[in-house]
Amino acid sequence: MRRKRRSIARRPGHHCASLHLAALQLRKGARFSYEYDLNIPWAHEVRIEGRLRPEPDAVYPTCTGGAGHCPPEDCGSPESFMAHRNDATSWEVLQEVRELADVLGEFVLEPRPEEPDEETLWRLERAVERGKA
Repeated sequence: MRRKRRSIARRPGHHCASLHLAALQLRKGARFSYEYDLNIPWAHEVRIEGRLRPEPDAVYPTCTGGAGHCPPEDCGSPESFMAHRNDATSWEVLQEVRELADVLGEFVLEPRPEEPDEETLWRLERAVERGKA
């Protein structure tokens, strides 16, 4: 049995805020794709889990599922977002953050009135340079 495919053609720049899911007449378990293009195409697959009557004066969420953080608008693409996310959580980055925290802890959390030694100055300069990168 072939699934019936529905499509809603829309003009570029047309806002879907006025389109309600009820207008699609989808049944429980039905799936559809929501696609939009902000210079880079994005696609989401949506599955209908059920239909409930709205309660008056109730506040409803705009998103009921998903995982992870929403990509920023200027990240480039889903692949670029994932690559940058992985770069930001790499072992090397975590080691750099720990080193920066150690050095800052020495000066902020445990300030010493005496002049720092050469090694401490070098570590501080190195941590600041890494923070700029």
